[in-house]
Amino acid sequence: MDPFLFITIVTLLAGMGGTGLGGIVGALFRTDSSRTVSLLLSFAGGVMLSIVCFDLLSESIESAQLVSDHAVFIVCGAVIAGVAVVYLLNLLIDRKTNPEVPHVSRRDHPKTHDDLDELIHADHFAEHRKHNDSKSSLFVAGIVMACAIALHNVPEGMTIGAGFATQNELAAGAGIVLAVLIGLHNIPEGMAVAVPLINGGMGRVRAVLVTAASGIPTVVGAWFGFWVGDIGPMGLTLSLGFASGAMLYVVFGEIIPQAILMYRSKLPAFFVIIGILLGLLIIFG
Repeated sequence: MDPFLFITIVTLLAGMGGTGLGGIVGALFRTDSSRTVSLLLSFAGGVMLSIVCFDLLSESIESAQLVSDHAVFIVCGAVIAGVAVVYLLNLLIDRKTNPEVPHVSRRDHPKTHDDLDELIHADHFAEHRKHNDSKSSLFVAGIVMACAIALHNVPEGMTIGAGFATQNELAAGAGIVLAVLIGLHNIPEGMAVAVPLINGGMGRVRAVLVTAASGIPTVVGAWFGFWVGDIGPMGLTLSLGFASGAMLYVVFGEIIPQAILMYRSKLPAFFVIIGILLGLLIIFG
């Protein structure tokens, strides 16, 4: 199968499939098991961390060494760029969505979400109803979330594409694993889009379709990440470095803080370790 076609199919399943599944969950029911979500996030974060540190970054450095004596500095620069882009996109999302959950703005509240309701931006509906806000405001909130998450999905797609760029066999290796993990990570994001759209008056089926469509930019990111990684050693270095930075921020800036705050226990730490070990088995097993 043509590599771009294969990557397109896999990334569509991760991007549209993940957000679409989140939209279906948001349309049909809500889950209140913060403990379960916390442990799943911890496990996924551990696997991502292992793949980034022991596969993507090491491959990036090896590629940079073929063309430069300053390989580590080049890779560090690419990682910083990846962190900065995803951080700025997340800052945009938080500025648009945090006002919908009034207590998040309190000074004593953590700078990340510490409850499943906040993670899926669902508990603000009670506040809207309490203040008799119109359905149009909920609809607009959903559209804003859809646009913000669509932007956020581009660097995540680049991670998948860069993962495939390191593999001779596309059907195995880091690309597939990252696609699955990002797909799981997209489920709460899909819920964050669908729930306000439905409460704003949009039909459930249409809301799920709009939510799934917000995952399409993941494919664009994957194409770009694979293309840059395929144009030579320096392209692969920059693509893998940027993707690694994006994933490192997602893991340390989003997944692990959310997991620990949602289930205040030492158990999430053990699930991160289990995820890291599974990542090692995937890479070297």
